[in-house]
Amino acid sequence: MLGGLIKKLFGGGEATSGESGAGKALGDAVEHKGCKIQPTAMSKGSQFLTAGTISKDFPDGKREHRFVRADTHASADQARDFAIVKGRQIIDEQGDRLFDHAPRG
Repeated sequence: MLGGLIKKLFGGGEATSGESGAGKALGDAVEHKGCKIQPTAMSKGSQFLTAGTISKDFPDGKREHRFVRADTHASADQARDFAIVKGRQIIDEQGDRLFDHAPRG
């Protein structure tokens, strides 16, 4: 079960209806400490996972960090709201180290 999810997240499996490695944007991005948090829709059965992208502009270009958590929610709105909370927590805990290995865009 977890292996299948990991494969889907990193392109190693076929996504089922509503599941996507990248996910679709859920609402507008939210700014926090110079970063943008973009919640993304990622379904797991009839539930939604906590997922999103954190991005920041640097002198050498934009960098992104994608996150997916095992937390599930009954609605896309609940998943979006929690992804913003989780994104802020990640930024607060890791700061710019979050982007140390992020690709430059």
